[in-house]
Amino acid sequence: MLIKINDKNLSDVIERAVEILNNGGIVAYPTETFYGLGVKFDNEASLRKLYELKKRPEEKPMPLIIGSRASLSMIAASVNEIAESLMDKFWPGPLTLLLEAKKGLSPYLTADTGRIAVRIPGESAALYLVREAGFPITATSANPSGMPPAEDADAVIRYFGEKIDMVIDGGRTAGGLPSTIADVTEKKIKIVREGAIPRHLLEI
Repeated sequence: MLIKINDKNLSDVIERAVEILNNGGIVAYPTETFYGLGVKFDNEASLRKLYELKKRPEEKPMPLIIGSRASLSMIAASVNEIAESLMDKFWPGPLTLLLEAKKGLSPYLTADTGRIAVRIPGESAALYLVREAGFPITATSANPSGMPPAEDADAVIRYFGEKIDMVIDGGRTAGGLPSTIADVTEKKIKIVREGAIPRHLLEI
């Protein structure tokens, strides 16, 4: 199901997408960089389906997006001062933080590393979706592993066709660089992937 969003239907589309996520479905949505694929963070069957769909190596954990910092309590065991200060500065936005994972999360999310990757996305359908949902959603890029990330809904359809339950078409995304990933589980910032936010801006 492909649905173009506009100001008039946005809240209806987002509501329907949350319903699909709650029922174990996969939703493709535009973020401020590329299109992402979302399933509910605690639905093991959906997470497995998503891994198989992307042909993603199991040692690669699945990043999440949340709508507010209150949702961190569902997935993070602790949030230190360094993490808090980066969130103050860069969230919502293209900065993914690696935090100490709460016990009991799916290995699809942590790859048994003890860490969870999460961000609040910048202004986009992704932000509206995850705010409405009230729970973390996967934010893996909408492409098979090793292929270029999808910048528009057509690319998502080309990659996955009918295997996605809903594609939210918000037009072409900005593209460019993916989110920057920083590990803040220890007392310092370790850049795992330099992306849309350059390294020098993260040095506190």
